[in-house]
Amino acid sequence: MIKNILILSSDFTGHGHKSITESLCEQLDKNKDIKTHIVDGFTLGGNILVNVGKAYGPITRKSEALWELIWDISSSKPSLINEIIELKIKENFISLIKELNPDLILTLHPNFNGSILNILEKNNIKIPVITLIADLISISPLWADPRASYVISPTIEAKDKCINYGVSGENIKIFGFPVRSRFYNNVLPYKEDINLGTDSPLNCLIMSGGEGSGNMKKIAETLLDNFNCTVKIIAGRNKALKNKLETSLCSKYGNRAEIYGFTKDIHNLMQTSDIAFIRASPNVMMEAIACNVPFILTGALPGQEKDNPVFAEKYNLGVVCTDIHKIKNLISDLIANNAEKLISIRTSQRIFNNPHIAENIVDFISSIDNHIDKVAL
Repeated sequence: MIKNILILSSDFTGHGHKSITESLCEQLDKNKDIKTHIVDGFTLGGNILVNVGKAYGPITRKSEALWELIWDISSSKPSLINEIIELKIKENFISLIKELNPDLILTLHPNFNGSILNILEKNNIKIPVITLIADLISISPLWADPRASYVISPTIEAKDKCINYGVSGENIKIFGFPVRSRFYNNVLPYKEDINLGTDSPLNCLIMSGGEGSGNMKKIAETLLDNFNCTVKIIAGRNKALKNKLETSLCSKYGNRAEIYGFTKDIHNLMQTSDIAFIRASPNVMMEAIACNVPFILTGALPGQEKDNPVFAEKYNLGVVCTDIHKIKNLISDLIANNAEKLISIRTSQRIFNNPHIAENIVDFISSIDNHIDKVAL
């Protein structure tokens, strides 16, 4: 049985990798026989690689075109990216392996799949490596290295992409996308009727990542001017945006508008909302589904998020609205006929939802033991 696990994640390239790590550790911590070591893979490459990781937020927030170029280059030349990362992390990674002597390595970031497999292979170190894909559909080939013992996929669509990249279907396990347990807690019982009368306004949540981006002010004004609703906005770490929204919205709409900075209370804000306006981040989408909150996708990063809006509409988990001028008509349509379409989305989310994904993944990786060889260092 697996007793010692090394998890290679990332602290700075979006919050999704950290969230997935936390969801798995909630389950791993229940087994006192398993030691878990979590390492930000970028730290293995020193300051240069750490700065590369930290650049993700500013680039994706301020220059989607540049991010798309980076995505295209890494997708067209995955072996080159693997070789560059390998050279940067080799020395520290080998030292880490000698220090921890893990039974298994779990990778949660695409930059640390082929790169560490190269290092292990060239140094004749036999430790099983499992890749857990942190995207939904638009899968970079960096996720799909046939040498990995297993690839854990969140969707059938991601599995198909991995097979196209050369991974054996037998080595791909579909478990779903793991979400932290608190997003499943305290979800209100499902109700067939949604009262949108004077005493029960529509509760709307607007968020766009930990850095705070997107045209939140215009969306909020459209909602507050045209509907009986309240609006809560998460501006993230963007203090200037938070102050701007407080000045412009709270003074005009009073307590109908609430502005938050960076918060760890997103699960409670989601669970008390009827609709969430979000970017097509897989992590945020799955958290909204766990909270059974219909969402409106207002944008998607090129590259890894490109196909997520199609995925959401395919399974009726949310709707897409990239033109904020159409929000009024969209909301009117969702709440028409006693909120028929809103209720339909909630129903689809409950069918899609699975609160045991993280538990099932941990059960799998902790039980693969003896049929995968490991050479002690």
